[in-house]
Amino acid sequence: MTPPERPAPVPELVRTLTALLAAESEAEAAAAGVEPGDLEQAVWLRLLERLDGGPGVPRSPADWLRRAVRAEARRARRTIVRELPYTAHEPVSDAEPEHAALVAERHRALRTAIARAPLHCRRLLTAMLSPTDPTYREIAGELGISQGSLGPMRSRCLGCLRRMLTAEVAVPEHRGKER
Repeated sequence: MTPPERPAPVPELVRTLTALLAAESEAEAAAAGVEPGDLEQAVWLRLLERLDGGPGVPRSPADWLRRAVRAEARRARRTIVRELPYTAHEPVSDAEPEHAALVAERHRALRTAIARAPLHCRRLLTAMLSPTDPTYREIAGELGISQGSLGPMRSRCLGCLRRMLTAEVAVPEHRGKER
């Protein structure tokens, strides 16, 4: 009876998969509308979660990696369809008290949700919503993290915020839907 095959140590696994992950991410990123680096980070995070308390090292790491890249690309495409661009605050005239009340209520709900968010998300979202409109480089410097980490971190924090606000704010209809 031969002993079962032992999985490769993590550093060797990472070294082996780095080039393949870069190539797969580059191939899938354009169609998903995201940066290849964002896909890479998301897949590395998936692998770390799998190794730390999950099912462990995949039996076929290369096949798992290809499937993970495609799954992250699909997730990114779904997210992009639902994300709406941020628009600056519209000036509200005194003639529209109902509009002013609705805007104030939305801002209150947003501030309350941000206050309930985890600390790292609270700091990031507060910095991103700053009236000075800082660049990614300035935000990264302020938070003491790499600029490349901001995109994935922002995505996770907005997802967290979206889940918290779902119960408080009605979900808008899908864009492009005719009435």
